[in-house]
Amino acid sequence: MSRVAALLCALAGHLLPLAAQAASVPAGAAGTHPFAAPDVAAGAPVPAARGLLEVTLALLVVLGAIFALAWLARRVRGIGPAAGALGVLAEVRLGPKERAVLIRVGATQLLLGVAPGQVNTLHVLTEPLSTAAPATVQANTPNFRTLLLRSLGKS
Repeated sequence: MSRVAALLCALAGHLLPLAAQAASVPAGAAGTHPFAAPDVAAGAPVPAARGLLEVTLALLVVLGAIFALAWLARRVRGIGPAAGALGVLAEVRLGPKERAVLIRVGATQLLLGVAPGQVNTLHVLTEPLSTAAPATVQANTPNFRTLLLRSLGKS
């Protein structure tokens, strides 16, 4: 606390003479600006376009740094030591907040039901399942265009 008090006293010591000087200048004195920058006090025009350009460039640099860090955070998240014997193999959404998750624990796979505030074991698989989707299911699934044309009666 004493450091803060000492800093405030030192700051007040520097500002009091300036405040006294400003108070001694009459209100209508032309050309006197005790707290203005030297260019403004001398009456030199301040280029507003240059200041606006500097602020815009600084803002763009800050926004660019934020987006670069966000991109880097997404890319770096997957880097690191592997989890070893534990890992999530697949996940299926069952509702807005519910999902089924297939995890691997050693040589055993567990099917878990995950909901807000609870995790339930649905099934324990002693033989590991392949997590690759079968090609026949993907080939037989109609695309959006086919479904739309069929629903409009144009197929």
